[in-house]
Amino acid sequence: MPQFFDDYFLPATFDDALELLARYAGNARVIAGGTDLLLDFQNEHIAGAPPHYAALIDVTRIAGANEIRGDDNWIVIGCGVTHSQIVASALIQTRATALAEACAVIGGPQVRNVATLIGNVAHALPAADGTLALMVLDAEAQVKSEKRKAESEEWRPLAALFSGPGECAIDATREIICALRFHPTGAREASAFARVMRPQGIALPIMGMACKLKVKRQKSKAEIQDVAICAGPVAPVPMRARETEEFLRGKIFSEETLTRATEILLREAAPRTSAHRATKEYRVELLPMLLRETLTRAIERARLGDITVDLRNNGYPRNTRKITNQKK
Repeated sequence: MPQFFDDYFLPATFDDALELLARYAGNARVIAGGTDLLLDFQNEHIAGAPPHYAALIDVTRIAGANEIRGDDNWIVIGCGVTHSQIVASALIQTRATALAEACAVIGGPQVRNVATLIGNVAHALPAADGTLALMVLDAEAQVKSEKRKAESEEWRPLAALFSGPGECAIDATREIICALRFHPTGAREASAFARVMRPQGIALPIMGMACKLKVKRQKSKAEIQDVAICAGPVAPVPMRARETEEFLRGKIFSEETLTRATEILLREAAPRTSAHRATKEYRVELLPMLLRETLTRAIERARLGDITVDLRNNGYPRNTRKITNQKK
């Protein structure tokens, strides 16, 4: 495979990185893990139209880029943080559990050790595991551009970054996603993630779902006080199931509630057939199972307040009874 860039830079600050982007006037790209960028190049090379960049700008040496930190009731994730770092973080495991579970099934260990969460977000795929989890956490992205580089912060809702399948609203020639942030789960709150993939272990998702919820104190029944649900791919972009969420708020979690919520979710979702993954009809069959799994697990975690997470394999098939009875 031929080299697809001329120069490689390691700027010390985001301002330096933005100046490099401006200098190369659209012929440079930001790189962190590089796993998606390399695959894109390989695919375009095979298609006979390989890109060639004057420069790659590596942002992983910038201060804070490789950090996960708690900051004034926010969890902040830098642009160089890998999926393996997220999976290993006690803060993420206990206060953003769905994100740890999602990152644990992305690729294999070699990919997770290099690939970054923000790179996964920037690729803007509607079934991106990390993105589904971030959506239910109401994550925000810090975006810097040459025009506004003097401003310390410009936080955008994560959903604003997606304009279509594989289409990111960020201008890669002028803007940089510097960090992500979201509030950690608190008392009587928890989150969960599950996906279906084939084969198990290292595969693209057929369907994934994340949820976050808060329950009211009940002796024998769980009343859902608030909830967020995101499934993918069921729309051109990662989709929050707003109608399903609205129905579940204030409801006691029961078989009747779950049945009605499933009906609403199936009305909201519009999965499509993929030649390489699954048919629309099969994906529709998966949605009720994933809704039951993620809601049940999140409710048990929220009620018990003690999280134990098995991150070795979060895909199906598996022993569902064991997982749904698992303590947090």
